[in-house]
Amino acid sequence: MAQPEKRPQRESPAPRTFQIKGGGYRADIVSTGAGLRLLEKSVDGKVVPLTETWQAGTKPPLSAGLILCPWPNRIRDGFFYFDGIEHQLEITEPARNNASHGLVRRSEWRLEEHEESRVKQSFDLGLHKGWPYPMRLGVTHELTAEGLVVIHTATNTGTVPAPFGLGIHTFLRAGDTPLDECTLQLSAGVRQPLDPERMLPVGPCVPVAGTEYDFSTPRLLEGVWLDTPFSSLLTDADGRTRHELRAPDGTGAMLWADRDFGWVQVFTADPAKDQAYPGRGRALAVEPMTCPPDAFNTGIDQIVLEPRQTWSAAWGIAAL
Repeated sequence: MAQPEKRPQRESPAPRTFQIKGGGYRADIVSTGAGLRLLEKSVDGKVVPLTETWQAGTKPPLSAGLILCPWPNRIRDGFFYFDGIEHQLEITEPARNNASHGLVRRSEWRLEEHEESRVKQSFDLGLHKGWPYPMRLGVTHELTAEGLVVIHTATNTGTVPAPFGLGIHTFLRAGDTPLDECTLQLSAGVRQPLDPERMLPVGPCVPVAGTEYDFSTPRLLEGVWLDTPFSSLLTDADGRTRHELRAPDGTGAMLWADRDFGWVQVFTADPAKDQAYPGRGRALAVEPMTCPPDAFNTGIDQIVLEPRQTWSAAWGIAAL
């Protein structure tokens, strides 16, 4: 009997790194997850890191720098109910029985444009288990005199309304200063309490003023551990929220986000929690998010994209 002809397997495209420069800044953007691998600034001839990094061509530790969508954070049991339909997503966090961090952080994005100070990538999100909502995603990273500016877009390319949320797993860094010597200031008024076993919401948001979660003024990070969603973000006159990580000399990194990012998740990588950042030990993620964990079930700040509707939002990082 003749054997069926074997078709050659289609190889996945090799991960790529796109370097951009501008305004005294340099950044490396990777094609996998459209991630920010590195951001640094030259100050008086010295290169100052503003984000944690990882070796080129390797897997980002702790999802550093990657885009999290069409939902950020976690969905309880991978289940949600939307527009009269039950959905069961793949469980990607088995230890907690959650669907975690969306569907695109390990995917190769397509290069659209690459200039000296700017790179634009896109991704066509197709159908997945429990996800019947096709979307066209876009992200542009650009360096200016004011620092890094990142613009995200999402277009519902399907024929029915679709739920949506987005976050970025950004690790800030204040040069080479150890995290425990740095201070953190957040523009946040409330936090969402989480179940420590499953890291899912329990109860309503609570004010942070006067509590251990109050970072309205700079606080030393020595001994501090966080894996906490914050909201009621306090915007400046330009409509942006700003969060600052500073070294003792006042230098450091500032992350800003526009009004569409109504949440920020702050996470401490810590060897004591078996989650060390390679080569650094303790490190700090400050993650702009459009919604809190499990938003597809709670409905809190869940975005609904109508067919052909495009959503857009921006955030960025600057040196202090």
